Amino acid sequence: GSVLDQSLESLLHRLRGLCDNMEPETFLDHEMVFLLQGQQASPFVLRARRSMDKSGMPWHLRYLGQPEIGDKNRHALVRNCVDIATSDNLTDFLVEMGFRMDHEFVAKGHVFRKGIMKIVVYKIFRILMPGNTESIEPLSLSYLVELNVVAPAGQDVVSDDMRNFAEQLKPLVHLEKIDPKRLM
Repeated sequence: GSVLDQSLESLLHRLRGLCDNMEPETFLDHEMVFLLQGQQASPFVLRARRSMDKSGMPWHLRYLGQPEIGDKNRHALVRNCVDIATSDNLTDFLVEMGFRMDHEFVAKGHVFRKGIMKIVVYKIFRILMPGNTESIEPLSLSYLVELNVVAPAGQDVVSDDMRNFAEQLKPLVHLEKIDPKRLM
């Protein structure tokens, strides 16, 4: 979902009340999306992300699998995810492996937790000069809101918990399951 800039404080206040009793984390991350075009029609996509506000943190390499074709009544999108902490030469390694950088952006926001759920509220910033994360501008006048859970396969009850939590955020934000094929 998304929330307009002027409604952000109301949403953050609601999340502080609904989530675990701890101060939310803030983050400022630089993400680069790399593609490897192979024999298949769609390229292989990897995401490299690093913290800009916490020095010494490792790069993270993330692979997000294709959404599972399953029950249409399931309230959440389900897909495999692999997230690995790496060394500082990650981007050079990916280029040497044949990947090319497709795009990059800066994400700035807040992370809340409710049990095993993670709620992320963030704004995406366009990088005006490639590679220069100091020169950025907001992409829109709103913040993205994501609710995600890392769970073992077959834990469909988790999607019901996610739907129940999302209902508590209405009318500030309407969280929906996104069909990635619709975005292409």
